[in-house]
Amino acid sequence: MAIGERIHFFRIMRGMTQKYLGMLVGFPERSADVRLAQYETGSRKPKTDLTAALAQALDVVPQALDIPDIDSYIGLMHTLFALEDNYGLTITEADGEVCLKVNKDKSKNAAELLKMLSAWKEQADKLSTEEISKEEYDQWRYNYPKFDTTQHWEKAPSKELSDALVEAFKDRLPKD
Repeated sequence: MAIGERIHFFRIMRGMTQKYLGMLVGFPERSADVRLAQYETGSRKPKTDLTAALAQALDVVPQALDIPDIDSYIGLMHTLFALEDNYGLTITEADGEVCLKVNKDKSKNAAELLKMLSAWKEQADKLSTEEISKEEYDQWRYNYPKFDTTQHWEKAPSKELSDALVEAFKDRLPKD
């Protein structure tokens, strides 16, 4: 799904108008709805800082907005092929049904993906048994990994911060 469609999806889910969301991210009131419509229709693609602002206003992580192109079956298939290559996703059959499975022995990435999928299944099971509401489930999904308590996540500095630190301390780096 394209980023514009994701923005639209979350905006509607949150009960916001285009004008309201546009103003939340700093567009002038007179053009906020027009500007947001340009992003939702795909005539413009938001830059990283605007994507971050939209995500914050919509109470999701930026990655929930900017996901791979799965709008077509072909795009979805290539996304699955990439998951096979990078994370050990395999296609199999169980009880006459086609299933996707992670071969955790393929690589460290595959083992990590399996942990993440297991955390997702745990939340889906809680939804199924009504331990959590649909809203809590969606909050977990759309802010992943923020609310994932099954793993320990390391915060890495942004590229901008990393570049700024390198620049600030470049005179202290050893010369080659």
